[in-house]
Amino acid sequence: MNVRKTFLAIALASAFVAPIAVRAATVMVDVDVAPPAPPVYERMPAREGYVITPGYYRFDTERREHTWVKGEYQAERRGEHYIAPEWRAQDGRYHFSEGRWERDK
Repeated sequence: MNVRKTFLAIALASAFVAPIAVRAATVMVDVDVAPPAPPVYERMPAREGYVITPGYYRFDTERREHTWVKGEYQAERRGEHYIAPEWRAQDGRYHFSEGRWERDK
């Protein structure tokens, strides 16, 4: 019976820890292939209570090419602001920083 309670306690603790670890993760990519210019598309209309996260190019490592990811609506987060994903050229390579939420200062 104690073994069952121990496993239950571990499972419950994992359920609370995993989302925190996932939220803290950031994705960074360095490649030698520049992303193309963003496509021209109709701007999404504003929606109350939501932030529009812009579209961006993600690098597909298997195909060795950039693929377009459409922008989307995300619910506003009180006390936080959204930092858009971006590519930066540095020393002949291109560095990608994933979009993320940061606390307001």
